[in-house]
Amino acid sequence: MKVLVTGADGFVGKNLAAHLREIPDIELSVFLRSDTIEQLEIQVAEADFVFHLAGVNRPKEVQEYTVGNLELTQQLCDAIYKSNRPIPVVYTSSIQAHQDNPYGVSKLRAEGVLLELMKLTGSHIYVYRLPNLFGKWCRPNYNSVVATFCHNIANELPIKINDPEVKLDLVYIDDVIQDFLSVMREIPAGGYRDVQPVYPTSVGELATELQRFKDSRHNLITEKVGTGLTRALYSTYLSYLSPAQFAYQLVKHEDARGVFVEMLKTSDSGQFSYFTAHPGVTRGGHYHHTKNEKFLVTRGVARFRFQHLDSGEIYEYCVDASRPEIVETIPGWSHDITNIGEDEMIVLLWANEIFDRNHPDTYSKQLS
Repeated sequence: MKVLVTGADGFVGKNLAAHLREIPDIELSVFLRSDTIEQLEIQVAEADFVFHLAGVNRPKEVQEYTVGNLELTQQLCDAIYKSNRPIPVVYTSSIQAHQDNPYGVSKLRAEGVLLELMKLTGSHIYVYRLPNLFGKWCRPNYNSVVATFCHNIANELPIKINDPEVKLDLVYIDDVIQDFLSVMREIPAGGYRDVQPVYPTSVGELATELQRFKDSRHNLITEKVGTGLTRALYSTYLSYLSPAQFAYQLVKHEDARGVFVEMLKTSDSGQFSYFTAHPGVTRGGHYHHTKNEKFLVTRGVARFRFQHLDSGEIYEYCVDASRPEIVETIPGWSHDITNIGEDEMIVLLWANEIFDRNHPDTYSKQLS
């Protein structure tokens, strides 16, 4: 399939082009601002599907709205009409299309030109009135509060909030692209389309969430970045880090036994750490009433010992890193771990709660 993307160097265009290049049977053609209308006509004549993303939203002169939004759309429609083929078109309009301002009017009139083409040629036209769109590669300090906040917070620049209660409806770029691709594959009935999910938030909530992402490198507490708006915002925030910011240091606690390093903490699912132990070294020698842990020996050979607090029963278990196993500590059993190998031992550790020095639930008890 030959796919033409206008405005391929814009925010949406860059993301769409990246996805299209991943599809083996797609031959991608792009139309940029520097290209001529004659080039557009040639590209349209060869296209099987068009994503019309080109447009103007922050011009120096008001008349550029008409040229960049309405006239270019008309020229695209003329080229499709001349091709004598009902080429499907996805068009990115705006929620401002129903507003009485130069930008909104130009977008609304462009929609009308495309819908008229659908009547004349049978081309399936898909109009997206996109709300506040965010994601990687969106230009900061332009027309996206998410992009601006991400860029500024990541780079320790101030952000300006006039009213933290202002409501926002956000749509994530990957959700938009997936809907675009489903339309391209399935060619459903034309008309207006909405992208889901739409994430409701506020300017204040947005700023607070993004600041938490930045703070997580210091307090090690991650947000719930696996689903929903938080997942999408976290991915977006990370995309505004410079290469020099890709890595950050952790605090290393070191003594004669080895080192202990906390890696990641969660608000409700504990924390991740790792420790080392030199040959012959024993670590632990304590018990918990409620806290529990999971140990994964990634290098070396370990002997785990457990002793029941009440009955005095003792249990031993040996683990070799060559055979990955999880060993759990059990509430009410004192436990320790000894490096019985010849090399330094490295152990990953998950605890079901963040260590609280005021309530550690960790009591010394050497095994008999």
